[in-house]
Amino acid sequence: MASVVHQEWETLSNQFANVAEQASKFAVAVYGGRRVAGSGIVWRSGIVVTASHMLRRTEEIEVTFGAESRHKATFLGRDPGTDVAVLKLDTRDSGLPELLSDTSSLRVGQVVLALGRSTLGDLAAAAGIIARLGAPWQTWRGGKIDSLLRPDVTLYPGQSGSALIDSHWRVLGMNTSALARAAAITVPTATIERVVTEIVEHGGVFRPYLGLAMQAVAVPPELSSKLKIEQDSALIVMQVESGSPSAEAGLGLGDLIVSFNSQPVSGIQHIQSALTKAKRGDSADIGYVRGGTLSSIKVKLADRPRR
Repeated sequence: MASVVHQEWETLSNQFANVAEQASKFAVAVYGGRRVAGSGIVWRSGIVVTASHMLRRTEEIEVTFGAESRHKATFLGRDPGTDVAVLKLDTRDSGLPELLSDTSSLRVGQVVLALGRSTLGDLAAAAGIIARLGAPWQTWRGGKIDSLLRPDVTLYPGQSGSALIDSHWRVLGMNTSALARAAAITVPTATIERVVTEIVEHGGVFRPYLGLAMQAVAVPPELSSKLKIEQDSALIVMQVESGSPSAEAGLGLGDLIVSFNSQPVSGIQHIQSALTKAKRGDSADIGYVRGGTLSSIKVKLADRPRR
């Protein structure tokens, strides 16, 4: 019996070691300003992704594949909302990972590896399981994550930016310690691919905004009856930011917003959810009440100014 258990354990151990060895082809260490900023993943030909919060400097960035010499990288951009930073690597074209298009095939309890580089640049791995899978959610930094993916793994120093991989050495996403308190979160591949495309093509991720401060209020019964407003509450405009899309469109203080793209609005979360789905060049049709009259206005969405 002991011999059988030993053989099974050795087989499992070798399988994990082989997975780590294969995946090491696209695991890099990222150096910023003479220090290890974190781990990174070769994402596309010449493109590396890493954890934004670890990369405090954007000049003199280098990456290394283990004991090999360092290679210079160019900083293309970052998305603090998802903690993804994108680098361009001109001098090295490593074997690319076989990326998963989504997380639909994952199961809670599935064994995974977090694979990155230590502060010395050598390979570092941590084993664990998928602890939680969830729906799309918005981070406290305002970024949109396509699906919640929380592994039960320990991220050691330098492992933010590491890859979460399955038993077939496919990348499930990028690990980070910056999006949840005292826990690792994995930014799924679908989110990373969207961020990479936005940064490579436009230099940043589109963050549409209206430029309004709003508060939910009850809709007076007589107004609901007169204008046939179905919801019990709506959003009153408390402030309009100068030069914002809403200001340019003509929305003003005291306007009562009742719909957004023909959908009833009763809380700020309805508008926030709609904005996360907007793309560059989109406009929003806003229904509002002013002076007892129901009107609509088209607001051309713009990218939130970066400060």
